[in-house]
Amino acid sequence: MKTWAVRLYGKKDLRLDEFDLPEIKEDEILVRVVSDSICMSSYKAAALGTDHKRVPKDAAEHPVIIGHEMAGNIVKVGAKWQDQFQPGEKFSMQPALNYKGSMDSPGYSYRYCGGAATYVIMPQEVMELGCLLKYEGEAYYDASLAEPMSCIIGAFHANYHTKMGSYQHLMGVVPGGKMALLAAAGPMGLGAIDYALHADRRPGLLVVADIDESRLARAQEIFREKAVKAGVKLLFVNTRTLADPVKELRDIAGGTGYDDVFAFAPVKQVVEQADQILGRDGCLNFFAGPTDTQFTAACNFYNVHYGSTHIMGTTGGNTDDMVESLRLTEKNQINPAVMVTHVGGLDSAAEATLTLPDHPAGKKLVYTGILMEMTAIDDFAKKGKSDSHFAALAEITARNQGLWSVEAEQYLLKNWPHKID
Repeated sequence: MKTWAVRLYGKKDLRLDEFDLPEIKEDEILVRVVSDSICMSSYKAAALGTDHKRVPKDAAEHPVIIGHEMAGNIVKVGAKWQDQFQPGEKFSMQPALNYKGSMDSPGYSYRYCGGAATYVIMPQEVMELGCLLKYEGEAYYDASLAEPMSCIIGAFHANYHTKMGSYQHLMGVVPGGKMALLAAAGPMGLGAIDYALHADRRPGLLVVADIDESRLARAQEIFREKAVKAGVKLLFVNTRTLADPVKELRDIAGGTGYDDVFAFAPVKQVVEQADQILGRDGCLNFFAGPTDTQFTAACNFYNVHYGSTHIMGTTGGNTDDMVESLRLTEKNQINPAVMVTHVGGLDSAAEATLTLPDHPAGKKLVYTGILMEMTAIDDFAKKGKSDSHFAALAEITARNQGLWSVEAEQYLLKNWPHKID
């Protein structure tokens, strides 16, 4: 059958192509992709081309489909999997396969499987590893964003603590403890706030720090009432305005420091502040991966020795983390839409991917069955002056704190005039 897909041929060479998919084998599954959110990892793959470890060397002759934060519907199931999957079921996918030691992954390595497409074929290893995940929620975007949310969930689970005299690592953040999220008013930080307020293990005090006042104000608008309902004391701090950010952040925590600190930017000053505000047995999670292979920052080793502070990092989540994200969104306990700032069609995916570092934003969400320029939600109203469909989206998002929503997605899928056949 015919499919449209954004394919990678080489360094910064992404093309929107129409081509034929082969018939599925008995151990494969044909799916229709509805939504795919764009990840910085896709930019890295596009920028490096075949120099990327996951991109095959023959991509110029056999291009691969990009995108790995996908969601959609199952269309046809090969005989091997017909007792587990049925046509019409919604799905999400865990792309980190690590199949038999291979680094191959959907969105980087496969000719017929990637998120920036209308139809793709799931290879048998995806099902064998339990990475094709059923999803019973309403919104496709929630399932697409399960992968970035799983990175946040995995980080919270990976933090660890100890007790004096014991060598056992107690996994997870401290329930009812003091938590600080630094440089956290961006998309992943907002997702972390949402999860911190609604997970089973919640902090008693949650401090969110950033240097962008408008982003902090936006975050406060979204989460102020949710924090009250969750029973969490939530404070937003602009560290740019503080004379002594470390002292004042520690003062907020009663002078004793924080149990769990997450650094959401690979910036020396942010990482050093994170280290300096740790309390006894505090765990610093360096969440944001740097592109500089020589990135360093100072660490107080006196506190490592006498205060049992520790530093760790996570990169991505596992399948269990994705399942947790899906179940929480199905129950409306978390709202990954807080990360979304832009929405577009498949025709916008290549440019949006290649220019991702040049236009800082939240998550950019692609609906693969439509044609639409990548558009900021904040610009819907302006575009709505000359386009009734954008006007309708502006009205819908305005009723929802300026956030993307089930209603907005359903309107777009049903009414958008420019669709891919």
